[in-house]
Amino acid sequence: MGSHPNGVLSRIPAEQRLNVFALVIYIPDPLGRFLDDLRRDLVPECNPHAHISVLPPRPLAVDWQVAGEQVRECAGNWTPFDIVLERICMFPVTNVIYVELGHGAQEMFRIHEAMNSRALLFDEPFVYHPHITLAQEIPPGQVAAVNRRARELWDGYTGPRSFRAERTAFVQNTLGNCWIDLAEFSLGGVAV
Repeated sequence: MGSHPNGVLSRIPAEQRLNVFALVIYIPDPLGRFLDDLRRDLVPECNPHAHISVLPPRPLAVDWQVAGEQVRECAGNWTPFDIVLERICMFPVTNVIYVELGHGAQEMFRIHEAMNSRALLFDEPFVYHPHITLAQEIPPGQVAAVNRRARELWDGYTGPRSFRAERTAFVQNTLGNCWIDLAEFSLGGVAV
């Protein structure tokens, strides 16, 4: 999922925005920058912004601001927490290569369960599994090589493998598959 900051929102015409929204926690630098570079190495045409999805992409039956109020309410009641990244894994059905969460994964399950209700409720096609996507839609003949490369690069990384989850971003997809930030909410606080 690539992204653009709030300032771009005004330049994306309404007719180019899709009724597809997600709630994410962005990974701060330097870890976020490393994960973006890793993803670009694995999928060169990708425009990443490293994140963990709290709510995977979904349509909304209400205006996004109504759903945003629900996010604000829930996020305001959630205490910031630490997330530790562990190993490179791959989902067997989709061949999506991702970074597994260790510490903080249970908190992600809880916040997902709390958020996936009312205006944000969606019957997701896959069981929720908090992770950081590194590569997807890989041609079948390249999956093993891309997986090997992801593991090599992750194993060679000497920077921090943890961060504090302090805010969420409510994002929307566009016709060009570019995700734009609509609003940001601090955990335990108000919209930023």
